[in-house]
Amino acid sequence: MRTGGDGRIRGDAGAGAKRGGGDAGAGASWSRLADGAQQSLTDHFQSRLVGARWLHNTSPLRLAQLATFNYWWLAHAVEVRVDGAERRGTGGGPDSAAVHASAQSARTPSARARIALAEKTYAGILCRNRGLFNHYFDDMGWLALAAVRLFDATGSERYLADAEALWEHIREKGGSRERPGAIAWRDTQLDYLNAPTNGAFAILSARLATRVAAREGVRAGAARYAAAADESLEFFTRTLVAGQQAAIDEGLPPGPADLVADGLNRQGDGALDTGWLFSYNQGLYVGALVEAFDRTADAAQLDRAVRTAVATLAALAPSGRFVGEPARLGERGGGDAGLFKGIFLRYLELLLERLPVDGEGFRMLAPPFTAMTDLLAAAVPPPPVGVSRPTSPLPGAYPPVFPLVDDDWAAPPAAPARTATRTTSPRTTATRTTATGTAAPTTALTTQLAAVMAVEARARFELHRASRTTPPH
Repeated sequence: MRTGGDGRIRGDAGAGAKRGGGDAGAGASWSRLADGAQQSLTDHFQSRLVGARWLHNTSPLRLAQLATFNYWWLAHAVEVRVDGAERRGTGGGPDSAAVHASAQSARTPSARARIALAEKTYAGILCRNRGLFNHYFDDMGWLALAAVRLFDATGSERYLADAEALWEHIREKGGSRERPGAIAWRDTQLDYLNAPTNGAFAILSARLATRVAAREGVRAGAARYAAAADESLEFFTRTLVAGQQAAIDEGLPPGPADLVADGLNRQGDGALDTGWLFSYNQGLYVGALVEAFDRTADAAQLDRAVRTAVATLAALAPSGRFVGEPARLGERGGGDAGLFKGIFLRYLELLLERLPVDGEGFRMLAPPFTAMTDLLAAAVPPPPVGVSRPTSPLPGAYPPVFPLVDDDWAAPPAAPARTATRTTSPRTTATRTTATGTAAPTTALTTQLAAVMAVEARARFELHRASRTTPPH
């Protein structure tokens, strides 16, 4: 790709063609769509004043959301930009410094542009936050994962140092004394142990183990991270997915016992939130199991991941898409849920890469994954007049214009609700919310990020699938 004078990122001739023949056919089409999805973040959410250092929370811009700083949303924006860079020319992964240097020299212009955007967004997070740390250990886990991805893409040790500092802070300040391996949600509620925090920490620990092991003379540090990854996954499996082992032992098919509860002791009563089921928690467990498989080659980890992924789709996406996790910007913590399904699909794709294509797990999971991401391809507007559309539902030779999306990927963005509040007595107010057809549709940054994550995951899936089926030259 190349960067034009208007700041848009253009297509590189033959980018990705070296990946085992993967950037052909479906892989190339999805890669072009992913380029358009990346551009949608720039066009609709990036600040016109300070660029990628500041991404707005909505498009169009809403004054009520203008000053709100969403640390963990932006951490995912960093990862999304790295997704695009890896697809367009960086290697990524736990490489040595020498291999990183080689990968950097081979980057395409578009990969460099994506990395520049990721680094600017990362710098913006640190500037607005006034440093690395905040009060929420799940937030810091997400940022640490983004820092590891930046280290993979750039080879810069400062990003690895940030990830290690965040890991140390999370473990020291949030580690449970009663339950080994468990991490609290936030520093003001140290007895509440939830899935987002512990899932992100398990994945982070595993990735740090592999990255640190790749550096000469730091083997003891790698072993420390590996031990933490094992301990964290053990807590997750025994506590938050407590019924899974019994279901496996009894030979039961995937079902409710394979689903991840949201947390333990949220209200100080020792209860497990089994009724709170969110797609990103399931994705984090899948991701942690994939990381465990990568470190140990234990196929049982993939079997568990398949069970949870199948159960998740049955429970949370029975219609073929996730529709129960809208952003809801007007509520407390509003907007967070927009990211959930994108996180699930990110880790589902990593699982699919490791499953044999003729195996039962792949046959159960690949069709719903492709069907769900096909919804995003169907939202792309038709080609310009005079440009023919190929038989594929995706754009052909022309650069696609990726639209703003709705939380339901099968629907266009919905107009925001308008809330009217009427005081009926000194202590009573009546609130009525009505949909309006006059206000411009609003898309949350989280909603768009999830869509871009999903398209990037599909592009990666197609490239990887082609590389597994294309004979070597």
